[in-house]
Amino acid sequence: MAGKAHHTDATRMLDTRGYSGPTIHNTNPLHLLETPVRDRITESYYWKEQCFALNAATLCDKASSLTYIGGTYGQQKPTPFLCLLFKLLQLLPEKEIILLYLRQKEFKYLTALAAFYVRLTFEATEVFKVLEPLLGDWRKLRRRTREGGWRVDYMDQFVDDLLVKDRVCATSLRKLPNRMILEDLGQLDVRVSPLGEEIEDIDREEEVIEVNGNENGHETDTSY
Repeated sequence: MAGKAHHTDATRMLDTRGYSGPTIHNTNPLHLLETPVRDRITESYYWKEQCFALNAATLCDKASSLTYIGGTYGQQKPTPFLCLLFKLLQLLPEKEIILLYLRQKEFKYLTALAAFYVRLTFEATEVFKVLEPLLGDWRKLRRRTREGGWRVDYMDQFVDDLLVKDRVCATSLRKLPNRMILEDLGQLDVRVSPLGEEIEDIDREEEVIEVNGNENGHETDTSY
């Protein structure tokens, strides 16, 4: 009975007739996922049995037990990762809560879930500011593929996909403006690559080697 009520609640939010609830990007938040995906989520066992009565706190606990990311697989079955994303869109937690999910260090799949939610719901400038620090996060992530198999991803790769691709985990993403345009508008600082210092160190080492070689009477051969 409780599971049926949970399904009815989700269906009511999906009803476009006279919707007057909160919006994200001027639309019903649940409509940020495509209709076929929404339908498969609300009909899935995980949604009906595991997502019932979740709130921002208990969803955190549920997400902490995730063991992989992914969208749909096999016969278009939604992953728990995608179901919990849909639940977040239903709950619409305060931004501070999402940032806590994102920045905690213990549960990497909770971080990945929060990053996905940020990409879907935050404004473009905030998306870059919040997600780009994760491009230096090299933790491994297990991903369920569309065929039902498995592959290894990394957090920085997943976040890069969120920033540059138009579809991730069976979900179409709003196009982000070019980062350089936001820099020119003064909305973002110029991004410094986390590899910048390492590259500078390598350049300095090469200069030292070249100088030492010249001092020892060995000219660098540039004839090739």
